[in-house]
Amino acid sequence: MAVLLFKLNNVPDDEAQEVRALLDEKGFDYYETSAGRWRLGVNAIWIRSNQEAEAARKLLAEYQQERAQRARAEQAELEARGEAPRFVDRLATEPLKVLLSLAGVLAILLVGLIPIIWIVYS
Repeated sequence: MAVLLFKLNNVPDDEAQEVRALLDEKGFDYYETSAGRWRLGVNAIWIRSNQEAEAARKLLAEYQQERAQRARAEQAELEARGEAPRFVDRLATEPLKVLLSLAGVLAILLVGLIPIIWIVYS
């Protein structure tokens, strides 16, 4: 029976390609499914046999740890060079998106605080 190995929802294309290449390189028998037109299915990579599933999970865990270390190193390098994106930069490039996000956060805070304010002032 097939075993779910890796969901592809919100996964960057380069990461999905690296996972496929890694599974091919190590000789795992896998296949992919898509969510379909109505997005009711699962975008995922599946291992065909239960026997290979544990080895594939271990390999994937090692890969993800290595990828996380690489991403942290790249971020640290950007910060050291002063090229890391900051809030002010994001505000300058996407002001509407930032302001709408802040308005959403404030709305959620207000909705959460209304019961407390109601109790205190009544």
